[in-house]
Amino acid sequence: MSGNPRYIAPPERRARLALRHRLAASTRATAPEDVADSLVALHGSDPAAVYLAVGARLADSSGTVSETARALYEDRTLLRMHGMRHTVFVFPTELTAVVHASTGLAVAARERASLLKNMAKAGAPDAVWLKEVEDAALAALARRGQATAAELAQDEPRLKEQFVYAAGKSYEGVHTVSTQLLRVLGVEGKVVRGRPLGSWTSNQFRWAVAPEHPELDVAEAQSTLLRRWLSTCGPATEADLKWWTGWRVTDVRRALATIGAEPVTLDEGTGYVAAGDLAPLAGPAEPWAALLPALDPTAMGWQQRDWYLTPELRPALFDYSGNVGPTVWWNGRVVGSWAQRAGADGEIVWRVLDREGVGREAEAAIGEAAERLRGWVGTTRVTPRFRTPVERELSA
Repeated sequence: MSGNPRYIAPPERRARLALRHRLAASTRATAPEDVADSLVALHGSDPAAVYLAVGARLADSSGTVSETARALYEDRTLLRMHGMRHTVFVFPTELTAVVHASTGLAVAARERASLLKNMAKAGAPDAVWLKEVEDAALAALARRGQATAAELAQDEPRLKEQFVYAAGKSYEGVHTVSTQLLRVLGVEGKVVRGRPLGSWTSNQFRWAVAPEHPELDVAEAQSTLLRRWLSTCGPATEADLKWWTGWRVTDVRRALATIGAEPVTLDEGTGYVAAGDLAPLAGPAEPWAALLPALDPTAMGWQQRDWYLTPELRPALFDYSGNVGPTVWWNGRVVGSWAQRAGADGEIVWRVLDREGVGREAEAAIGEAAERLRGWVGTTRVTPRFRTPVERELSA
């Protein structure tokens, strides 16, 4: 590329967000698989957030719960597994091999070593014993199809044995072998979450054997994942990319070079877009509003967020660990928050915290988005796993 990198201003970045994240009404998807493909990954730490993120982006949200459950648990076109930053996400199934190789292998090695170290400190059996238990658990899971840890312990009683985990640490506790082993097997890509024990808001999951996938070269997988993410979330800075992936900066830079990412100028400094993605985008034809859930991938997609989120709003919208709560959007900017009021009717309440550019048209559109959300959530009580100050206040 010759000359100075093209400048991409915040309004154009917000237009890309509206179109590529399927938030403008004219861009909404027809199926949960389309939503996940457009976003690369849906945050899965909060089970309800997956459904809420999908519902906000479907043209017909009435079937959000049944269609998302179908994709997750019947067709298996979406898969819940550990991914970037050692966080649980929901991915398109065809991306699981890429995610496992690009981000999971290094984390898995550390997690297994940590488990063995903690077991040794507690005087628990060694790696050979653990391998025997692991093989028996995986065999039992294959026979059952899906099972809870308690059900697996019926077939392999050694899963019920306990040991002191992280002795001497502030988070010391007594854990069963099943709790720690299944977690490690999940990071290693050997097991995945199955159907929840309760409704779509439940965070108690069965386990299932992970679908087989090819073992990919790490550098190749990192390049593939970065290309996919930049295509839907670019431009992004190196800091954004390092934060989202959880990789070392050397890995980020190598992947950027491999895919031929093109530099651009942003208000934050140098950013990057995927090769061939320099052309200006026309924004959506219509203004748009959206109510997005806690941990939504749009709100959490970048480390540097000033182009869509006024810094003064962060204390109200984020918890102490940096997890975003429910957000209200108007034309590509976070302008407030929403919650479901305590009570039997499931009322959706919202509040604008940033009045800039928010007039009657915006308030009417936000109100319509709230009614659309209430229409498919109904009276089901949805409480974010990570609660924020303004969400707590609104729901009271």
